[in-house]
Amino acid sequence: MAEEQNNIQDCAAIIRDKAPDFQPKIAVMLGSGLGVVADLMEEVAEISYTDLPGFPQPSVAGHEGNLRCGTVEGTPVIFLKGRQHLYEGEGVSGLKTMIRTIKTLGVEVLFLTNAAGSMIASFGPGSLMAITDHINLTGTNPLTGPNDEAWGPRFLDMSQAWDKGLRQTLMESANRAEVTLGTGVYACFLGPTFETPAEINMAKAIGADLVGMSTVPENIIANHCGLKCVGVSAVTNLAAGMGSELLSHEQTLAGAKLAENSMAKLVRSFVSSPTFHL
Repeated sequence: MAEEQNNIQDCAAIIRDKAPDFQPKIAVMLGSGLGVVADLMEEVAEISYTDLPGFPQPSVAGHEGNLRCGTVEGTPVIFLKGRQHLYEGEGVSGLKTMIRTIKTLGVEVLFLTNAAGSMIASFGPGSLMAITDHINLTGTNPLTGPNDEAWGPRFLDMSQAWDKGLRQTLMESANRAEVTLGTGVYACFLGPTFETPAEINMAKAIGADLVGMSTVPENIIANHCGLKCVGVSAVTNLAAGMGSELLSHEQTLAGAKLAENSMAKLVRSFVSSPTFHL
């Protein structure tokens, strides 16, 4: 815990040095193939994760691994371009350091995005869906092990894991930007294999609409340290068994490409919303 805390303080100091007087209240984490959304900003600073001690080092295509500070329509925003997944085998220490660092910088809202498979046929590749809730099917939890009371409680209430007020603002922002935005429950599997058709049928049966391999660990860590979360999935494919095409990461990146313009318009509208009170 002491090493992690030292890393967090060091990372915060590095970011403040690179972006003096920058006071962000919102951070946006960009999923597979969605890094171009960060081009919305008027950039103040860009820092590689490799220069931030303890930050995760993504190894998957479509996750660049850098932090960008800047403004979008005058709103200070941190963009986290790339994440590390549980299936990469490096644990959750890097995710904790990243999320707790932005908390230390004054961020109050974490906007999580991801690339996901859809279990709703009418929301195919290129569609966007706001996350209303999630189901953790990874078989693990990022808060296992000793709890650091300085960041949050041992037993965390998750009934408001995805903030309803922020989601309402998100839906209003979508309307202003003329972006079609569905809603759904996101199921997180461990990966790295894609799901079997039987696993998709199980996920449907227990109430899921979207499926992926990320986002839930970040949401749990963020809630633990008091950040509010809002989230959007970019649909890259229909889930296993719903179509004839074989699933692949190349397909994921291609599907994300279809959604990037809509995601950019939505993010711009959300962070500049007059009803966005932090």
